[in-house]
Amino acid sequence: MVEKTKTLLRDKASARWTALILLSFAMFCAYIFMDILSPIKDLLESTRGWDSTAFGTYAGSETFLNVFILFLIFAGIILDKMGVRFTAILSGIVMLIGATINWYAVTEAFMGSSLETWFNENLNYIPIFDELGVSPFYRGMPASAKFASVGFMIFGCGVEMAGITVSRGIVKWFRGKEMALAMGSEMALARLGVATCMIFSPVIANAFGRPDVSRSVAFGLLLLMIALIAFIAYAFMDKKLDAQTGEAEEKDDPFRIRDLGKIFTSLGFWLVALLCVLYYSAIFPFQKYAVNMLQCNLDFVKPEEGSFWASNLVAVVQYIVMLVVAATAFASNFVKKRQVQFSLLAVSIISLLVFCYMAYQRQSAESIFAVFPLLAVGITPILGKYVDNKGKAASMLMLGSTLLIVCHLTFAFILPEFKGNNIGGVIVAFLTILVLGASFSLVPAALWPSVPKLVDSKIIGSAYALIFWIQNIGLWLFPLLIGKILDWSNPEIAQAVADGTMTSTEASISYDYTNPLIMLAMLGVAALILGFVLKSVDKKRGYGLELPNIQS
Repeated sequence: MVEKTKTLLRDKASARWTALILLSFAMFCAYIFMDILSPIKDLLESTRGWDSTAFGTYAGSETFLNVFILFLIFAGIILDKMGVRFTAILSGIVMLIGATINWYAVTEAFMGSSLETWFNENLNYIPIFDELGVSPFYRGMPASAKFASVGFMIFGCGVEMAGITVSRGIVKWFRGKEMALAMGSEMALARLGVATCMIFSPVIANAFGRPDVSRSVAFGLLLLMIALIAFIAYAFMDKKLDAQTGEAEEKDDPFRIRDLGKIFTSLGFWLVALLCVLYYSAIFPFQKYAVNMLQCNLDFVKPEEGSFWASNLVAVVQYIVMLVVAATAFASNFVKKRQVQFSLLAVSIISLLVFCYMAYQRQSAESIFAVFPLLAVGITPILGKYVDNKGKAASMLMLGSTLLIVCHLTFAFILPEFKGNNIGGVIVAFLTILVLGASFSLVPAALWPSVPKLVDSKIIGSAYALIFWIQNIGLWLFPLLIGKILDWSNPEIAQAVADGTMTSTEASISYDYTNPLIMLAMLGVAALILGFVLKSVDKKRGYGLELPNIQS
């Protein structure tokens, strides 16, 4: 028994963390593509004619097939029956197919084509879905937005399948070890993808002196090709692990449909799933509008043409500074010598201040929002290690919900008060975005490692799939709601464009975001209430959510 323990690949820290890096890097690339159009919403409005409703419909389309065609449930069954290797590679291929369609839809080649004509004339009425009010398209929706939504739907099937596969893979390699730290670290690296697209997507779109949103999407498409290679590399490691344990994941204790009943009858599972949908619905949809929200609430003055701050080089330098912030903050958690730890933290803090200064000098909303994951990268290992060694997962979810409420209300009521005070507004924006990112890190560190405590190991894939499916309902609905509420709350903007008193470029940065932000804050309130209920149920039923993950 001792000999077997020594030879298992997952018992070697270097091996299991290498597997984690491969999975994390693939999700890093997927996260870049997921939000690749978010920081250039204004360009989509001015160059492709997408208003907020069109953008919101597109943003929500990512999860449409997962929710209404139940693809995510099937993905969970595929994962349980076929294993991590097969599903990881399949998800990478599906993401590529969807991303390719998404890219072509926003190219100039699509404009004026027979395909554009077809999309203009069709898909204006979808039987049953229109009657239910959940159609992924609507009459008058730009053809490019329709076709892009089709691609984003397919990409969404792949990325959500990848999400549950990565979670299952981490459970496989880290069960009984530092699982919360691993899941938190994976999400921390993946969220650097958000910062990456925030910094580079506008730069790439505006390169060569003429805006073209398709260039940014092509950049994301290239990264998804690299993500597929990472999944293939992971598959070789995973196969070697199964060879060592002498069991094939998909054949050992085979999955049966009736096993799903064990999930449906778990109250703890449903509470975690509902908490997940509320929390994520207040974050991911917001990410897609955050840059535009900052553009509407802060008065940016473009840097002088020809200066360093107006060049593309500054984006590269800022990204390097961001990587220094992330690397030193993350590494400081694993250094035992206090002096070295404090030195790394000092470098990280100084680099963060430099990053913020550069974002201010660039006068760009996207580079300001790029700070979103940086504090999370530094504190995620701390939170993960705490949950692994001390527990308190349910309590951390409640703390995350509280921070979520505070941040969205700050954006809704305090940030607009600094309109005209650029320095004060930018400082408020930076602090609020950092705290929001930190609150987001509580979820992967506390929620995802709790799932194996609630269901049997052979149906973990289906359990994660069901949670992701419920989560996807929110991720479909709330981007759409934000877009509709924006147009409903700002009728004078559409009228001004129609009258010719405002250009489409001016209109794209003139929205009042108060009502959508209040709605997102209310999701945080509901999540906080549910957190109290979850903690009470855990205490009565003994799920062990407040107990440590690491087995002594």
